[in-house]
Parts: sequence; C-alpha cells; structure tokens
Amino acid sequence: MVRMTVLASGSRGNSTVVSSSKTRVLVDAGLSCRELMKRMWAAGEDPETLDAIVITHEHQDHVQGLAVTARKLGIPVYFTEPTHRAWMRWMTPRRRITYAEWLAQRQAAAQQNSDLRIPDSGISGPGNPDSGEDLEPEAAAAITAIAAAEEEGVDDAVENPALAAAETADVEEKRDPCALPAVEYFQSGRGFSIGDISITPFTIPHDAVDPVGFVFEANGVRIGFATDLGYMASNVVMHLRRCDVLMLESNHDLEMLRDGPYPWPVKQRVLSRVGHLSNDAAAEFLEKSYDGGAAYVVLAHLSESNNLPELARVAAERALRCRMSLLANQLLLASQDAPMESIRL
Repeated sequence: MVRMTVLASGSRGNSTVVSSSKTRVLVDAGLSCRELMKRMWAAGEDPETLDAIVITHEHQDHVQGLAVTARKLGIPVYFTEPTHRAWMRWMTPRRRITYAEWLAQRQAAAQQNSDLRIPDSGISGPGNPDSGEDLEPEAAAAITAIAAAEEEGVDDAVENPALAAAETADVEEKRDPCALPAVEYFQSGRGFSIGDISITPFTIPHDAVDPVGFVFEANGVRIGFATDLGYMASNVVMHLRRCDVLMLESNHDLEMLRDGPYPWPVKQRVLSRVGHLSNDAAAEFLEKSYDGGAAYVVLAHLSESNNLPELARVAAERALRCRMSLLANQLLLASQDAPMESIRL
C-alpha cells in the first residue's frame, strides 16, 4: 500500500508525507517542528517512523521547521546542492558565510577531531615550567593552576586541551542553525531511492535557485508532485503522465490577485513565469495536457489572500467535465490549516 498525507499546503507552510509499506518520507518541512509533529499525530502518522526529508526548494514556507525537525528525529535531508547552499544563506544571514567557507570549516573540524591526541605527560613548551620564564601570562597561569591542583590531588581541575577542543566543536555544532544529522544531494533529472520509494526529481519554473517537483513510485503506484511553478513547462507535463495521484498547484484567482492587497511588484512576481500557477492555468492543463490517469487530483498551495477554495474547485471541475474520460478523477483540495485525509492506494 502507498499513502499520501498532506499535512499543510499554502503560503504559511507546506508539508506532505509519502509512505510505502516500508518507507516514510516527509516532503518539505514548512511548519514548525512542533506543528509538524502535532499534525502528523492527528493524521495517524508516527513522526518517529520517518526515514528522510526531501526538499523542493529553499523558500521559507517549505523549510521553516527543517533543521529542528531533522535534528529531533535524527534523519537525513535530501536537497539539490544549490538548494542546500541557498537554505544555509537564508538560515544564517548575519554570519555572511559562503557555502565554500562552510564546507572548509566542516572539513577542518573533522580533520581536527581525527587528529586529536591525548598528551602522555605534562605541558611542554619553551621556558622553564617551574620558573614561568618565556611563557605567555595565560600559559603561566595555567601551569600554576596545574601545580596547585596536583598539590591538592585533583586530577580533573584542568581540562586536557584536546578534549576541550572536541567538546567546544560539539557545542558549536549544536549551536549552528544549519547543523543537520546528514545531508544527501540529488540532481534534477536523476532518479534516486529512499528505502523502497523511487524518486524522480524534475525542474520546475519558480524563482528559487534550483526548484524541483517529484514523482514518487512504490509498489507500482506513482504520485506526481508539482507545486510552486509559474507555468506548466513541457518537462513538467511529461513527468506528470501516468500518475495515480496528482498534486497540482492552483494558487490564485486572477481577478482576486489583481484587486487584492499585494503590492504591485509582488503581484508581478506571482504572475510571472517563475511565480505561481493560477486557477485558470491549472484548469487549462487539466483540460488540454493532462493524460487523465490519476485516481485523485489534489489542488494545492491555494493563496489565502488571492483565492477561494470554491473558485479553485469550480475551475478544475469545469476543465475535467470537458473530457468524459476525466470524470472518474476524484478532485480534492489541500488545506493550510489542517491535514487532509490520507489517500491510500
């Protein structure tokens, strides 16, 4: 059996669980860790059974709870490499650290930890330890402390420098907001697997550094996942063929967006070819390019400011009615505020 549970979909956060009989994958982590756990339990999904998190792109509504969730559950995160870099920049804007610098620091820390040695005796260095000559004030003070501790019979009064460095590195990693249990890279167009779920990532037109959609396949069931895209590019249409479940963006109503509260630059961004798919654009795809193979069509990422669920539904239903072969498709709407009932195939 294959199951898909949409935990949240919309501008305030996106997250979905795709499960097979052996493997469970969280697609995006756009809610806080606490809210994700709460919604998973409410939907009958045990967070402790998740095997990995896969990320579509680095925008906040898809990664808000990523680091905390991954660390809490101790599971790997799958990105494209450019998306990982962009996520790190978003997480640590004040550090002004490049990806290359981060990678060099991680490699240096790993090398330092592997090279740690426990000194066999005392402190060595220039000068006479007894007199403190030629020593820096800090070193002389440390030697005095060691001597005092030895006189009192205290073995652990002064930490070994190597052990102290290791502990400091560990603390710094815990403080690092970008720290993850493990990072795995994939490339758009190249399939990979997590457990018994095969995943095919494909490029989508959106204003992120390397955004992707996914096709998940397990036990002969295919789930197509395409949200956050400005238009239905030909490669997207191709990848969404032969899907048993299709999750498709239906972000905004054109009139509501035009008359709505967004500033004009934001409206232009939403309407652009790297923005979001309108109700009309989603309906056009369903009417003209969709192969009709899905048992379920899920409309997702509905804007709370520029759309209404009934408008998205009516547009999609009108398109599906234009072709008799599509009448068997069950149309569902994902919600921002509550998990959708699981789809089981």
